[in-house]
Amino acid sequence: MPPAIPFRRELDFTYGECATLSPLIRRVIADNPGPFTFHGTGTYIVGRGEVAVIDAGPDLSSHVDAILRAVEGETVSHLLVTHTHRDHSPAVRALKQATGAKSYGFGPHGSGRKVDAEAGDQVEEGADNDFTPDVTLKDGDIIQGSGWTLEALHTPGHTSNHLCFALAEEAALFSGDHVMGWSTTVVSPPDGNMADYMASLARLGTRPETVFWPTHGPAIHEPAAFVAALISHREAREGQISKCLQDGIGRIPDMVRHMYADVDPVLYGAAGRSVLSHLIHMVETKRAACDGAPHGDTEFTVYS
Repeated sequence: MPPAIPFRRELDFTYGECATLSPLIRRVIADNPGPFTFHGTGTYIVGRGEVAVIDAGPDLSSHVDAILRAVEGETVSHLLVTHTHRDHSPAVRALKQATGAKSYGFGPHGSGRKVDAEAGDQVEEGADNDFTPDVTLKDGDIIQGSGWTLEALHTPGHTSNHLCFALAEEAALFSGDHVMGWSTTVVSPPDGNMADYMASLARLGTRPETVFWPTHGPAIHEPAAFVAALISHREAREGQISKCLQDGIGRIPDMVRHMYADVDPVLYGAAGRSVLSHLIHMVETKRAACDGAPHGDTEFTVYS
């Protein structure tokens, strides 16, 4: 079995209420719980007076109303998006209309891919293909407001356009879905890419921030150790896949049943997408082989 990750799943909150988490950070959690969203999408409000909103969330009028109540009397200057899944970016449209703020993100869904791919997301909450940011951010860009400074970090892997945002004043990092404290991250091809995900994890593991605030679940304290555990977990998964190949188990559904025997079968689809992403990475690095392009129905073998 892969090494244990120190997950934390306890979270004290009330839907629709704005919780103060630190001098500069507040959060409103959307009522969209599920197997990939945990309790729901956590929308962060950064600053006081002049504020940025990170991950406006799903297109739920109750959630939009809760955010607007939280910022009543303040100016929303930026609407920041970590990535374009439907539990993160659709509410931007309503908040733009209500506040006049511009939206900021890496780009439309799929904009970070190295090559074109015709298939869309097959798990998670699906792609928000209607979102295009008013302002395109690249790695290292700085976003500033009154009393706060955010740095955009391009962290592809979960999606090709995934961004994290580092808050300089509090040594905090908004990690989106790239690093979550309650669960591992689904990496689903074609937009999810395991090689990119591992490289982005390695980068975040060297960051100076002392706390990560993911969009789903509680804060991650001691983030460097947590990220190291995630990397070890992924490396162990690839070890399991290698063992399956050595034992003649070459199809993903059979690998999933073997590797995830203790997981709710409702998650087998997502697990299969992550296994495929691992296998694509292993084929690219000559640790596995297959005929043609890797996909969900491919027969994989040990590379020789």
